[in-house]
Amino acid sequence: MHLKLILTLGLIVLFFNPAYATASQDGFKVPFAYGLGKNLFAKNCSGCHGKWGKGTPNGPSLMHPVYVSSHHGDQAFYRAALNGVRSHHWKFGDMPPVPGIDRATLNKIVPYIRWLQQKNGIK
Repeated sequence: MHLKLILTLGLIVLFFNPAYATASQDGFKVPFAYGLGKNLFAKNCSGCHGKWGKGTPNGPSLMHPVYVSSHHGDQAFYRAALNGVRSHHWKFGDMPPVPGIDRATLNKIVPYIRWLQQKNGIK
């Protein structure tokens, strides 16, 4: 009885690895720790910055080297989302504050963006 339970649990872990979310981009999976950030990014940011942060006709790619943390620190993302920002690198126009966004939501989104940047070679 115990052996069957152990084998069943082992197969579940093997096929449904809880360390990773199911969505992937360009061959890599989003770790579970960033899953909520990914979903919140999709809801609040992807309309302008694209599903994987690679930009749209409405907003720039966050995977561009200009957004490296040494040039645009995490607080730049918080300020832009909470307060809006004047256009200074791109010609998309000023970014307005994101409606309904708060620091708690950004506490999940910003680490996801940084992880995504790292996976795209932006360090």
